[in-house]
Amino acid sequence: MQGFFARLNMTALTTIKLNMKHPGLFITLEGIDGTGKSTQIRGLIRHLRECGYRVRVTREPGGTPVGERIRSILLATSTGKLAPLAELALMYAARAQHLAEVVRPALARGEIVVSDRYNDASMAYQGYGRRLGKAAVRAFDRIVCGRTQPDLTIILDLDPEHALARAQRRETSRNSRRGRFEAQGLEFHQRVRAGYLAIARSAPGRVKVVRADQPVGEVQTAIRKLVDECLARHKKSVRKRG
Repeated sequence: MQGFFARLNMTALTTIKLNMKHPGLFITLEGIDGTGKSTQIRGLIRHLRECGYRVRVTREPGGTPVGERIRSILLATSTGKLAPLAELALMYAARAQHLAEVVRPALARGEIVVSDRYNDASMAYQGYGRRLGKAAVRAFDRIVCGRTQPDLTIILDLDPEHALARAQRRETSRNSRRGRFEAQGLEFHQRVRAGYLAIARSAPGRVKVVRADQPVGEVQTAIRKLVDECLARHKKSVRKRG
C-alpha cells in the first residue's frame, strides 16, 4: 500500500513539473441540473476557439471510455438505491481515469481544459446532497485530485424548482427519461444548491456564481468576462515565471 501511494505522489510531481513548463488552464462549470450548463459551455468553447486557444472540452462523470461506463451506472434509474459512499467512490473512480487520460495530459500540453463538472460536484451532490459531509469527499479528493484543481470554477445558480422544471421540459422535448439524480426530488436539489453556494463562499477567488435566471446571452456574456479575466491573470503569471 505504501508503494501505491508513493507511485501516486511521483505521478503528481511529474505532472506538476510538466505544467510548469507548459502551463495550461483548467476551467470548470458547475450547477444543479437544468441550469443550462451544456448551452453555456458550447458558447464558451466557441468564444475561446475564435480567440485562437487550444481547448479540450470534457465532462464528468465520463470523459473517457471507462468514465462513460461508470456514468451510465450512476445516472441510470435502473441502478436503483446506491449507497452514498459507493456513489462517491464511483465518482472518484471515473475522475481518476479522467485525470490520467484527459485533464492532466491536456494541461501539460498547455491547453485550456473546460469540464462540465469536476470535484466541486462531488462536494455538492455527495457531501451536501447525500449528507456524507466534507471530510469524506476531501479524503477522496486528496488522493485522486491532489494539486490538480481548477483555476476558475463558474457556478450557474438557479432556484431548484425552476431548474427541475427546465430539466423536465428538456426531457419532454427530447422524449427522454429523467436521470437518477434528477429524480431525487426538490429537497435533495435544494441541499445540492446550498452546497454549491457554500463552496463559492469558501473560495471566492476561484469560484464565481452567475445567475442562470437571466437570458442566455446575458449569462454567456458574464461567463466570457470571468474567463477572459482569468486568462489575463494566467498570461501575466506565466510571463512572470518565464
